[in-house]
Amino acid sequence: MSSRELPAAQYRRLDRASKLVGLALVAGGLAVGGDTAAGFALATTGAAFGVLTVFIEQS
Repeated sequence: MSSRELPAAQYRRLDRASKLVGLALVAGGLAVGGDTAAGFALATTGAAFGVLTVFIEQS
């Protein structure tokens, strides 16, 4: 699997943005109802966005 590298400042912005989007999606999933298909899909997508930057390296 190839890795991506970003400058430190750009990495921090992307990291914060992805975590905020992930948090908003998880909150939306819980608001819709965690036991519904839509709620589960939103929460799962939010969790994926939250860990998006784990696979990106800082340069």
